[in-house]
Amino acid sequence: VLVLAGLATPAAAFEIKQVTSPGGITAWLVEDHTIPLIAMNFSFSGGAAADPPDRRGLAYMLSGMLDEGAGDLDSTAFQKRLSELAMRMSFSAGQDEFSGSLQTLSRNRDDAFGMLKLALTAPRFAEQPLERIRGQVLISLRQDNEDPETIAGAAWMRTMFRDHPYSMRRKGSIDGLKAVTSDDLAALTRRLFARDSLMIAVVGDIDEETLKRLLDDTFGGLPAKSQMPVIPSAEVSKGPMVTVVDRDIPQSVIRFGHASIMRKDPDFLIAYVVNHILGSGGFGSRLMEEVREKRGLSYGVYTTLYPLDQAGVFFGGAATVNDRVSETIEVVRTELKRMADDGPTAEELEQAKTYLTGSYALRFDSNRKIAGQLLAIQREDLGIDYVEKRNDLVNAVTLEDVRRVARRIIDADGLIFTIVGRPKAVQSSGNQG
Repeated sequence: VLVLAGLATPAAAFEIKQVTSPGGITAWLVEDHTIPLIAMNFSFSGGAAADPPDRRGLAYMLSGMLDEGAGDLDSTAFQKRLSELAMRMSFSAGQDEFSGSLQTLSRNRDDAFGMLKLALTAPRFAEQPLERIRGQVLISLRQDNEDPETIAGAAWMRTMFRDHPYSMRRKGSIDGLKAVTSDDLAALTRRLFARDSLMIAVVGDIDEETLKRLLDDTFGGLPAKSQMPVIPSAEVSKGPMVTVVDRDIPQSVIRFGHASIMRKDPDFLIAYVVNHILGSGGFGSRLMEEVREKRGLSYGVYTTLYPLDQAGVFFGGAATVNDRVSETIEVVRTELKRMADDGPTAEELEQAKTYLTGSYALRFDSNRKIAGQLLAIQREDLGIDYVEKRNDLVNAVTLEDVRRVARRIIDADGLIFTIVGRPKAVQSSGNQG
């Protein structure tokens, strides 16, 4: 039994079991009979990066259409039934995976799982809801095209990944979305929803035998093998490079970063600790101290590691008035170089460990969160005992480790900047590296 210290909830102690149905479908299960609720998260391999070039946005559209009617139920009847069962069902298209979640009261368990089965195996994709959802996504995409933060992020990804599918937004393109038909959506479900790439995590008021039956009932009718294309490995652009996207706004939005390591890299957890100290630790991070606290350049600044299945990148962001962009860029470069050259201090490392181990339990304070964490651990292939080991792995990180990995993962001279606005004294430059 796993105990997460300092967590005074029913999730404070739990055992993760691997359950395999008679039909060969595997799930991770945490039983918790203290409240009559069940949460399930699941995913299939293949997401927005696998969209056909002339149908960018197809997977994202599918995520919005699966609860818009299935089987004998049209969109209105399907939504009414979800409401009657007081259940929640949602879907999401990532770059590399298509995921879903289900939350239900125990007494409505079989009916709720039956609704999910309908959505996955007999979606209707009728014209009226399709046009409504398409309209909503197009409005959202047009709003994104006017939002400086979104523009900066999308432009930076295009610079990093060029012609690779990762350069495209998950919501797709206006032309791609307009081209999607109900036949396209139906064909995608046949390629995507398959048992060989299915991962499942279930938490709550359900036992092993009941889960085995529901796994086969819900997912057993899906095709055995996924027909999704394999995404090619991505070559990430090299810096230094600065791109300015002209917008007449008083504050410029800055996105910066470079290629980084994959989740499977043995140094990834050490890199995660380094990044926490550098820019993901909120007000305790070095960049926040130097950029906001000392100089008042930006309200906030952050960095993050973003590992995808076929590439990894490290990026960060800030926003500042146009005439201080150059200064902000210089401070960012200086701090990244200082981290790469000298690494964190012993005090910074201890504070990071204390925070990262102490806050880990907060990821497990509800059935829904536990299911999400367990699914992520499966997708990242970290092992069923990872929750138990994780804090020990963090605590085992040494000063020598973080200094070595900081040197390895940070390239202050190779940063790629994308700036949206009208920054003073900053010019776009091509690839100089």
